[in-house]
Amino acid sequence: MLKNRILAIMFMGAISFVGTATAHAQEQAPSQPATVETPAAPAAQPVEAHGQPAGATPTASDLAPQMPATSVVPVDGTQVPLSSSHSPMASNLPHNLSPWGMFMSADIVVKAVMIGLAFASLVTWTVWLAKSLELAAARLKARRALKAIVSARSLADAERALEGRGGAGALLVRAAQQEVTLSQTALDFAGGEGLKERVASRLSRIEAMAGRGMSRGTGVLATIGSTAPFVGLFGTVWGIMNAFIGISEAQTTNLAVVAPGIAEALLATAVGLVAAIPAVVVYNVFARSITGYRQLLADASAGVERLVSRDLDFRLVLPKALAAE
Repeated sequence: MLKNRILAIMFMGAISFVGTATAHAQEQAPSQPATVETPAAPAAQPVEAHGQPAGATPTASDLAPQMPATSVVPVDGTQVPLSSSHSPMASNLPHNLSPWGMFMSADIVVKAVMIGLAFASLVTWTVWLAKSLELAAARLKARRALKAIVSARSLADAERALEGRGGAGALLVRAAQQEVTLSQTALDFAGGEGLKERVASRLSRIEAMAGRGMSRGTGVLATIGSTAPFVGLFGTVWGIMNAFIGISEAQTTNLAVVAPGIAEALLATAVGLVAAIPAVVVYNVFARSITGYRQLLADASAGVERLVSRDLDFRLVLPKALAAE
């Protein structure tokens, strides 16, 4: 009895173990479809612009944008449009906008204009320095001569005071004394009116000669002052013509392309004004100074004429005074 009960328990345990193992195996195995269908042949699919079917996955080469004909791809793969700023004409345009850089990039005609204007400016400052020293020395000598003439009692005294000195004032006194010496023989018979006329004539010629000598070189300043702006304007017009030609060849109105050529052209006008303005100012200063110098010579000449007239009067008075005594 006990034996049968032990066998029954063992049998029930075996059945329970087999059921558990079967259920665990079914959980581990993947589920399979009930039926397997054979796929039908794919229908013809439309082809898109890139040569790929409508349902196909595009590749990286298919997704790359089509570059226009005006684009270039450098080594790093960056797409750069071939605009007008990368044209050969644009690459030749100057990028250094300093005065020297614009001069080096300018046309040969514009360069010649600017070199000529620079030379004219150098001439202006050279004339200013030379004439300033010359005029200052001449005015100093004229003042000393005028002081000696005014303080002298006779022409002989003035000649002794100015002996060994140069300048137009001393030349006036020596010329008058020479004319008096040459007219000594005729004074007793013709009188002194002829001598006064001859002395006045010589003094006026000396004044004119001194004025012409002092004005020498100022005509160059007047020429530079009047023509330099027009010469610079010619260079500007020529440079702007070349700039417009460059704009037409580059086929762009980009300011970075247009500005350098126009700046070069305007540089010629600037150089012309730099040469003209000092020339006009220096010319006006010299004109006033030379006028003052001529006035000094005129005063000295008038003083010499007074001395000559005084000497003639005393020449007539002395014999009468001696006769009366």
